[in-house]
Amino acid sequence: MLEGWFLWFILFWVVVLIVFMSIGGFFMFRKFLKRMPKEDGKSDMDWEEYYVDETKHLWRDEEKRLLDDLVSPVPELFRDVAKQKIAGKIGELALSEKAKQIDQDILIRGYIIATPKKDHKFLRKKLTQKNISMKPYEHLF
Repeated sequence: MLEGWFLWFILFWVVVLIVFMSIGGFFMFRKFLKRMPKEDGKSDMDWEEYYVDETKHLWRDEEKRLLDDLVSPVPELFRDVAKQKIAGKIGELALSEKAKQIDQDILIRGYIIATPKKDHKFLRKKLTQKNISMKPYEHLF
């Protein structure tokens, strides 16, 4: 029969494992939902990849560096996923506007549209640090 400190030790680890498995399951389920095909037969992630692939030739090194800099406040663990999502939205904008290349204006507009509202304060801070005016983009915030 379990008694004393060993019982509490086992119960503690049972709770910790259940919590960690629940958190991991939540994120795996979200990824699964993003991979589910929509009405058009493609998932959200398929569209992101499509837009990135279709606009690879439109990116200049300067814009790539700016995107890397703007994404830098995102924790490193999630940075690649965030960058892919944002680049997909930027590519979608560039294709819809039939842009010849991705410039700073398209990049910033796509970044604002692709990020959640709660993260806009980090973007504002980065744009201020880079001396980029936010006036043309206020309607998107």
